Amino acid sequence: MKKHYLILILVFCMAITLLFAGCNTKAKTTDITFVLDWTPNTNHTGVYVAQALGYFEEAGLKVTIAQPPEDGAEMLVATGRAQFGISFQDNMAEILSGDNKLPITAVAAVIQHNTSGIMSRKGEGVTSPKGMEGKQYATWQWSIEQAIIKNVVEKDGGDYSKITMLPVMVTDEISALKTGTVDCLWIYYAWAGVATQVNNYEIDYFAFKDINPVFDYYTPVIIANNEYLENSPETAAKFMEAVSKGYKYACENPEKAADILCEAVPELDIEHVRASQQWLSDKYIDDAPKWGYIDGQRWNSFYTWLEENQLIANDIPENAGFTNDFLP
Repeated sequence: MKKHYLILILVFCMAITLLFAGCNTKAKTTDITFVLDWTPNTNHTGVYVAQALGYFEEAGLKVTIAQPPEDGAEMLVATGRAQFGISFQDNMAEILSGDNKLPITAVAAVIQHNTSGIMSRKGEGVTSPKGMEGKQYATWQWSIEQAIIKNVVEKDGGDYSKITMLPVMVTDEISALKTGTVDCLWIYYAWAGVATQVNNYEIDYFAFKDINPVFDYYTPVIIANNEYLENSPETAAKFMEAVSKGYKYACENPEKAADILCEAVPELDIEHVRASQQWLSDKYIDDAPKWGYIDGQRWNSFYTWLEENQLIANDIPENAGFTNDFLP
């Protein structure tokens, strides 16, 4: 009887130990900061979905989604104040090639193909790059941006020198066109282009990748701090698995995903978000083998073009600045 009694006590103690161990494991979480590139929009939906549906919590992560500072998400991630963030392959070029390189790496493509291009008022002739001749274009005064415009205009038989470059900051693209502030501007169709459909405002539009395939670079991308990837690879992989689940959910459930984003950011217009989410639902993954995948040939091709046109300080080594190793 004593022997059986002792066995029961041992079993009970083991059960209590395992229970507390389970509780402690559940309670222990790793803090991660994810910094956006701009105000919240459908580029970011997968992250908000992962937050709302508990994918981060299941992975033992406590994720804070932060707005970017004035010096951008790249600097915050590079200095380790954020572990992950949003950037763009074209923005990363100067970071990867300059004398003061920043320790960041792209770990996923948010959207598989470049959806950016030029938007203008309907019927004013800017149906292709040549049509920008004689028009006022809202420029960011950035050498890579202007070189891309010059390339597509000249490829279309136009004269780049005939474009009036206006250094204006546009926050509302439709208003800028309606008021005549500018005649044409660079947009990301998934957000600004879809907004014109929602507001029944007719435009003309062409995409850069349709003029020159080298401009089918990755924009936007999720970036990570290099030291964090090296020192915490398992946690980084867990984060990326949760984010991947979030974007897959957005692909399969665009309306529900839009509602999740709007619940987290109530100042967004629900009709605009739903339309944008629907438009993006088959573009997050598109023809890639899985969400987030970055094709080395396309990545390298854009940087080679920048090098050939002397738009970056130093050559970027092949396959530098990105990895697919942390995708599930």
